[in-house]
Order: sequence, then structure tokens, then C-alpha cells
Amino acid sequence: MTENPIRTERRGHVLEVTLDRPKANAIDLQTSRIMGEVFTGFRDDPELRVAIITGAGQKFFCPGWDLKAAAGGDAVDGDYGKGGFGGLQEMRALNKPVIAAVNGIACGGGLELMLSADIILAADHAQFALPEIRSGTVADAASVKLPKRIPYHIAMEMLFTGRWIDAEEAARWGMVNRLLPADRLLDEARALADHLASGPPLVFAAIKEIVREAEDMKFQDAMNRITRSQFETVETLYRSEDQKEGARAFAEKRDPVWKGR
Repeated sequence: MTENPIRTERRGHVLEVTLDRPKANAIDLQTSRIMGEVFTGFRDDPELRVAIITGAGQKFFCPGWDLKAAAGGDAVDGDYGKGGFGGLQEMRALNKPVIAAVNGIACGGGLELMLSADIILAADHAQFALPEIRSGTVADAASVKLPKRIPYHIAMEMLFTGRWIDAEEAARWGMVNRLLPADRLLDEARALADHLASGPPLVFAAIKEIVREAEDMKFQDAMNRITRSQFETVETLYRSEDQKEGARAFAEKRDPVWKGR
């Protein structure tokens, strides 16, 4: 295993996380636990507002589970650490934007990791697949998420057959936000992250909690929870200095200065 499988860089309010495990950026149990600690730190650091997750090199974003490590004794149902596989899939109360910059192949658990982000930018040579069916196992997180993100029949075809799709098809079905030349991918992801980091963090937190909690609710049930003050992030927003600052800035015709409190 690479001594430091995860590289991180702080740029102001942005945390850049790079999965760096040659040759393919596969994730074993130890790497997953490290990623869980990284994203827990991101979640809990009030100075950090946006994260970027990407892979080293230009061939692989992440192929998912490290089968060589599994053959060496890593159990597929072992301890993935905080946030589950890759530190993102089950991270509780992660109310900050996460951008995936998909620099190459994203398959299996790597595609599931990608789907854990809020916004997905992809290099135009990237490829995607869920090949678990060929090894007699299930892409569990993708089985939950993918049919809700792209047309049901396309998601089921990918799950049932394991077929590969290219970046253009992924964009056509709405699996990614947009495609970029490889040499522009990180620059565009950083520009987007900086734009988000300049925005109102308490509003982003409220958006993420509402979207997450309301996913399986009826519309009126979700609205009732908001009006009854049952979303913590919404209540924090409505009682915040930032809420007053937004109104003042609008009245004074100037850009607001967000403090996240």
C-alpha cells in the first residue's frame, strides 16, 4: 500500500482530497478509514466550506474495492471507518458541498463514491461501470442511488449487465454535471469550489439537510417539518447573523459578507 494514500490540500475555505494509491486508486480498509477521518475533519472544521474529491493521475478516479487487499485478508464487510466506504457514502450530517472531479475510470465502489458528491465534473475521457454483477456480488450503494439519479431503465441495465458507458453517455443521462478536457478538470473544479466557498455556508447546510431528509417524504410532510422548526440547520439559518447580513446587503446594494454564524 502507498504510505500516504490520501493527499489533502487546504486552499482558504476549500479542502482538496486526492486519492493516490498506484496503480489504480483502489480503496482498501485502511484507506477507507483514513478517508473517513479526512471527511469527518472537513465536516467539523468551521473554516472549511467546500471539498473536492479527485484521483491522482489521468487513468483512474477510483475502481472501488481493492480486490488484491481482499485476497490478502481484507474482509468486504470489514470496518470501513467513519462515513462508510470511502468516508462519504454514510457520513452523517455532512452539510457542506462536495465536488467530485472525476479524472478517469470510475467503476464499482468508485462510481458509488462519485455519486456521494453533490456536483460531479468529469474529464471527457472518463468511463463508468458497475461490474459487480460479473463477480457475483451487488453494488449496494449504487442500487439505492443510481435509479434515483438517472433514468430507471438505464440504471438497471448498468446494474444487471455491468456494461461500460463513456463520459458523453454519462452526461447525456445526467450522471455528471458536465464534461471537461482533462487538463482543465481541476481548474474548473477549483473555480467552482471557490465560487461556492464565497457563498452563504448556513444556506448550503440548510439545503443539504432538507434535500437529504425530504428524499422519501411527501412534499407537504417536508414543508410541515420546516414550518414546525424540525430542521436544525434551517432554524440555525433563520436565527443567524448571516440571515440579517443578507437582507442588509440587499438593501444597501452591496455584496454580503458571510460569516457562517
